Amino acid sequence: MKYYVVIPAHNEEAFLKLTLDSVVQQSLLPEKVVVVNDHSTDGTEQIIDSFTVKYDFIEKLNTTSSTLHMPGSKVVNAFKKGLEVLDDAYDFIVKLDADLILPPHYFERIAAIFSVNKKVGLAGGFVYEEAPEGQWLLNHPMNKDHVRGAFKAYSKDCFKAIGGLQSSMGWDTVDELLCRYHGFDIITDESLIVKHLRPTGKGYNKKAKLLQGEAMYKMRYGFLLTVIASAKMAIKQQKAKVLIHNLKGYFQAKRNGVPLMVNEAEGKFIRNYRFQNIKKKLF
Repeated sequence: MKYYVVIPAHNEEAFLKLTLDSVVQQSLLPEKVVVVNDHSTDGTEQIIDSFTVKYDFIEKLNTTSSTLHMPGSKVVNAFKKGLEVLDDAYDFIVKLDADLILPPHYFERIAAIFSVNKKVGLAGGFVYEEAPEGQWLLNHPMNKDHVRGAFKAYSKDCFKAIGGLQSSMGWDTVDELLCRYHGFDIITDESLIVKHLRPTGKGYNKKAKLLQGEAMYKMRYGFLLTVIASAKMAIKQQKAKVLIHNLKGYFQAKRNGVPLMVNEAEGKFIRNYRFQNIKKKLF
């Protein structure tokens, strides 16, 4: 199977070489890799150049977006810039973060998943992060059928059906909900261990604290589902302020008429799907 990879990179000199090393060592190599150098001020561009010289399937794209590391919008905007230089001659497309180490057989396995079942729209492995003691431990706060935003792989049919990625906090939740809305399956493979070199959320700006609630509004969760989802997040993070911030972000977005990410039919599906899962866990 043919696949393309887009890697948004902003000041990633500490990790990018390791990520690209793991990409060029894949048992099934990508047809094209676009590394989007998003206004980096460190040695990121030089690292990209060292790979483009050696590998003709790797391309550099320089672009500039906001200097703020806001979850969702910055990385997705950079991904979209990379997407613009690619054609549609792929079987699946990958949004890959610049701070990962993939196992050598990663994309061979992902390709096999898509090949075996044409209903699969989204596939991926699992994130492991290094503990202070040095061991690599699973970091997967969501359900096991969730693919982390760091390494999303979409079939072309699914990617087109969901309309690509949303430049917003919640993009890596709404994509999976729309994937299911359009009848695609999501497959995760626990044998695919991906090392994440930067702790999750480390670079997020303080302004991001209201964006989770805003995202719930934009996904048409409604008030009750927003309360339930936010309370669950607060309990999991052991921070009561999460619930307060989420609700504040939700009502602020509603008051300001922030554009929604999904239409009415998609919103109804999302609410029903979420409530069904809640009922399954309760009963």
